[in-house]
Amino acid sequence: MKLSLEILTSPLLDGVRHGFFTRKGGASTGLYEGLNCGRGSSDQQGAVEVNRRRVAGAMGAEPERLAGVWQVHSADVVTITAADEIARALQTKADALVTDQPGIVLSVLTADCQPVLLADPDAGVIGAAHAGWKGAQSGILEATTAAMEALGARRIRAVIGPTISQRAYEVGWDFMDSFTAHDPEAERFFAQGAGGKPMFDLPGYGLARLRAAGAEAEYCGHCTYSDPARFFSYRRATHESAPDYGRLISAIVL
Repeated sequence: MKLSLEILTSPLLDGVRHGFFTRKGGASTGLYEGLNCGRGSSDQQGAVEVNRRRVAGAMGAEPERLAGVWQVHSADVVTITAADEIARALQTKADALVTDQPGIVLSVLTADCQPVLLADPDAGVIGAAHAGWKGAQSGILEATTAAMEALGARRIRAVIGPTISQRAYEVGWDFMDSFTAHDPEAERFFAQGAGGKPMFDLPGYGLARLRAAGAEAEYCGHCTYSDPARFFSYRRATHESAPDYGRLISAIVL
């Protein structure tokens, strides 16, 4: 029996079909149990393709309309202007996609990094971004809003989906020093944890960058590390010495 998908949505994106998919309802088993959509994982590729088809169906589209990019923690954005560009986008090293074309499902994969879905429903423009600390620091969120504005967006709404929260994101002092040397104002996103090391507020940092770029933004509040029944987590897999981890998918479509 196929289990039901669990899809988190936000009222901020009302009027645009979107979803932050949890790991529930997928065909993968074992280490990847649930909805693992990462083709780059070592999961059985047949199971991954079944999962991706289920996601496309939930978004009201055929599997070939599910667009993504080869994510590399960059500040690069792909603009899709026609369905025949989807296959090329999947082979392009970038970390966000935007479109003004109905029926093209934009998606990003995450396992602690921020999945960000964006829309200007009135202008008919959407975006999806993968924003870990490196991509966010490099400007992927600003690059995404700028690419949407180039397509006519004027009032962008953005939602950060399930990501690692500050209470679970311990980093080293060298990370904090390097990060704040690059961006001195980012010091406010670090707090001292119980173990004495800094704790980084990734979604707080993402919200600040989105709002500074002019977007109305919110964070869904779900921590990937702290809820293994619902979310995959790279950091949790590392702490458990697991050989690999699943990838969550987030998607949006006009």
